[in-house]
Amino acid sequence: MQTMIASDFRRIALSLEGAEEGSHMGQPDFRVGGRIFATLASEKHGFGNVMLTPEQQALFVAEQPNVFVPVPGGWGKNGVTHVRLADANEDVLWGALRTAWKLRIEKNERARTRPANSAKRRSATPAEAEAAKRRKVELRARLTSPAALAGVKARYGLED
Repeated sequence: MQTMIASDFRRIALSLEGAEEGSHMGQPDFRVGGRIFATLASEKHGFGNVMLTPEQQALFVAEQPNVFVPVPGGWGKNGVTHVRLADANEDVLWGALRTAWKLRIEKNERARTRPANSAKRRSATPAEAEAAKRRKVELRARLTSPAALAGVKARYGLED
């Protein structure tokens, strides 16, 4: 079996349609539609990284635990997976990169077609907006009252 190295990871990643190499925090990454699907951030440790779903990650790790390892911490819990390049062959690496690339394309498409009014933060109701305005006016009045200004002057030794 021919083992893979970082240049193989790069070659395969860039062979996927629309893939481009970029950099994130000084480390090489691979993007489609401007969003990352794989990196060589752990290249010096012999790993490439692919961005999978946690479910996809579990399947890859179960199938080939000597090749695929979840990245430690929260990133790994969210599906970011190390690919041990020395233990991968071209078919396995191609499959992992293609899976991550396809997932990123699907996510990009969902984000692109999401209605504009589907933002997570909702607009305030008229009553909520009015209450916020009242709180702001009350706070400004308290902060600029003669007693508040005298307290600031005393605290910081300021004179008129």
